[in-house]
Amino acid sequence: MNEAGINLDFDRARRLGFDESVFCAGKTAGQIAAILARMEQRGSTMLLTRLSPGTLAALPEEARRKLDYEALSATAYFGSVAEPGQSGRVAVVGAGTSDMSVCREAVRTLGYHGIKASEIYDVGVAGIWRLMERAPEIVRHPVVIAVAGMDAALISVLGGLVPGLVIGVPTSVGYGVANRGEAALHAALVSCAPGVPVVNIDNGYGAACAAIRALRAADKMGRSA
Repeated sequence: MNEAGINLDFDRARRLGFDESVFCAGKTAGQIAAILARMEQRGSTMLLTRLSPGTLAALPEEARRKLDYEALSATAYFGSVAEPGQSGRVAVVGAGTSDMSVCREAVRTLGYHGIKASEIYDVGVAGIWRLMERAPEIVRHPVVIAVAGMDAALISVLGGLVPGLVIGVPTSVGYGVANRGEAALHAALVSCAPGVPVVNIDNGYGAACAAIRALRAADKMGRSA
């Protein structure tokens, strides 16, 4: 531990197959700048999540110049990150455009780790024909991240259609008793579609990491077969 309270996990990629990221919400600009300086000393790259525009603006100009920032997902890449190479393995499917920030957090996390996700938006079950039109494309992916708020019905429907792994991401989108995503979370957890794991509310990053774990495990089994 050092004076800024920073103790980075440089061994995570070897253990788990993906790097440590920095969750920026709750951290000061000074703490984030110190983390980035440490990464630069090592010649390493880093993914930052939940980096608000205000905190971004408070970072030293030199640090800001080295960030690839996307406001919609509130994510940033620090350092030179290669363009995603793998494609066709993960689809990120969003019920509505209101869910897009969470979808993009998942997409950007996958992209940082070299996986180009297929992005399919505005296919919520309120107009289920929209989903059925895209279903042949969606089911070709071995991993599907389903992102939905309100009653999160999209997660259950995809769980009943997709033969591969479906990872549910409830979002905080919705009125009244949606209660900032709790209704979507509960609905996803009690889904009648079997075998659908669910991450926490608005956790696009966690869903992407789950997808990476699944793909790496499948690749490892394929190599050992």
